[in-house]
Order: sequence, then structure tokens, then C-alpha cells
Amino acid sequence: MSVEVAMTDAVTERVSAPLGMRKNGKQWHEPRKAFRPKAGNQTYEKRQEERKAMAAVKAKEREMKDEKEVTRVLRIQTLKEKRAKKEERERYEKMAETMHRKRVERLKRKEKRNKMLKS
Repeated sequence: MSVEVAMTDAVTERVSAPLGMRKNGKQWHEPRKAFRPKAGNQTYEKRQEERKAMAAVKAKEREMKDEKEVTRVLRIQTLKEKRAKKEERERYEKMAETMHRKRVERLKRKEKRNKMLKS
């Protein structure tokens, strides 16, 4: 019993030992610890692992952005094609109002041949 009391007294004595007056006179502040700038540094392997993980995340983000861009470009392209077809159909309808139907069909075939030659 006396051993336990002696050990607890030693522990409390070590913890609450008075440090005396502080040099700067600010006794109400907590005592500061030594400044150790390299205390939070990680090992090289740990940094390499983090870099690999970040690279994987960036690659996935880039892949997702590329997929999104492809779908956007495809949607725009189909819209442009659809509008061009509609415009051409309307142009032929307008021509059909003033010209004969067979002449309009001949012009269509001729324009298609020209388009094929240009491509």
C-alpha cells in the first residue's frame, strides 16, 4: 500500500513540478514546446504512394472528361447534320413549287454526284 502511494506521489510530482518564473514574465501562458519543423514529414515511400494515388485519380478524371466531351461533340454533330438535312429538304420543296418534279429530282441527283466528287 505504501509503495502505491509513493509511486502516485512521484508521478504527480513529475507532472506538476513548478518551472519557476518565466523569463518573459507571461506566467499565465502555457509553456511552449520546441519548434520542430520536420516533425510532420513523411517517408519517401509514403509520398510516392500518395503521388500514385493522385495520378490514378487524375487519370480517372481525365477519362471521364474525355467521355463527356465525346458525347457532347457527337450530340452537336448529329444536330448539325439534322439541321442541314432539314434545310436541304426545305430548299428542294421550295424549288418544287416553281419547277417540275422531274427536273427537281434531276438536280438532286446532279448535286449528289458533285458532293461525291468533292469528298
